[in-house]
Amino acid sequence: MRRGTFVRWGVPIAAAAVIGAAIGAGPVIAAVSGEPTLPERSAEQLLADAVAATSKEGGIPPMSGTVQQTASLGLPALPQTGSASPLSLLSGSHEVKVWYGASDKLRVAMPTQLNETNLILNGGQAWYWDSSTNTATKLTIKPGAREGQHTPVPQQTDLTPQQMAERLLRSADEHTAVRVINTAEVAGRPVYQLVLAPKEEGSLVQEVRIALDGETYVPLQVQVYAKGSAEPAYQVGFTQVTFTPPAAENFTFTPPAGAKVEEQTIGGEESVGRQAEERAEHAKDVAGRAKVVGDGWATVAVLPFNQSDLTAKPAETPEGGGDRFGGGGDPQALVNSVLKSATPVSGTWGSGRLIRTKLVTALLTDDGRLLVGAVTPEEITKAAGLK
Repeated sequence: MRRGTFVRWGVPIAAAAVIGAAIGAGPVIAAVSGEPTLPERSAEQLLADAVAATSKEGGIPPMSGTVQQTASLGLPALPQTGSASPLSLLSGSHEVKVWYGASDKLRVAMPTQLNETNLILNGGQAWYWDSSTNTATKLTIKPGAREGQHTPVPQQTDLTPQQMAERLLRSADEHTAVRVINTAEVAGRPVYQLVLAPKEEGSLVQEVRIALDGETYVPLQVQVYAKGSAEPAYQVGFTQVTFTPPAAENFTFTPPAGAKVEEQTIGGEESVGRQAEERAEHAKDVAGRAKVVGDGWATVAVLPFNQSDLTAKPAETPEGGGDRFGGGGDPQALVNSVLKSATPVSGTWGSGRLIRTKLVTALLTDDGRLLVGAVTPEEITKAAGLK
């Protein structure tokens, strides 16, 4: 994935979604709790409605609102970046303001303590504004760019609960117990809550709650609870939302007086084709080196590991944008902070360092493997012995 800031904002959300990525598709169990405020619907009906709402062309209605993301993963103290980087999103609370008019009309604003970044997409042109550098970048998007290329311009679900929900809703099978709550409310709107609970004892996840708007079936909130916790370890959802077309002025932008103005062109058939080939080759390479142990929510991924892999600098964008849209942050500082919290472990499989958060356990073995999953340390070390 290229390092566009707004694309990268989606990365922590997508990472949380990986917790449920191994669930597949199949039968579910439905139950209704409490006095209904919405008509009763089975889990199967809601799953179908929600998938249709998030995947069909133009399925998301015009809307605007404020999305809040909070993380309490039990990580060690992370280095302060002072910017809206992926590192900052791993802890604390952050807000994103979203205006969505259509698939080609989108505005996203992410304020930090002292600054604000804005991305305004209107047809084939977009502006990226960074108040910290007083720089406005005019992005011209060539036809086909959004379909075949990761760019600083997000897809419509990259920054909202829809991205997590779509992945989770497509993955409920025999490893998951599903129930429905129809008495909940999010951002002042009645919602259905689909509660997905792992059946595997070895999973660190207690349940995932997906709140679907009772009228539009658009996901308004996703919460991931760790076992033994009363509060969600990870949550992304609307605190305020309105399903009306945003005013046209939300999608227009004029650089402030004195701002530095730059231009960048994104896309083109040759560029899109080249990046598609690169992604396919990368996916093939990862698939060839990776091994998966276990089933369902207790799945453990096993990959060849070298500590230098953790701090490798991602390639620059082919347009020469480099980290122009990046959020900063020192990968090495993050690695050092996390590794300091690692616990030395050993067994018949060898030795290594164990890192545990509320939702994810990772094992770095001395023989050059990385094992990671939303599972207990016992499950990780068991998988380490299956060479």
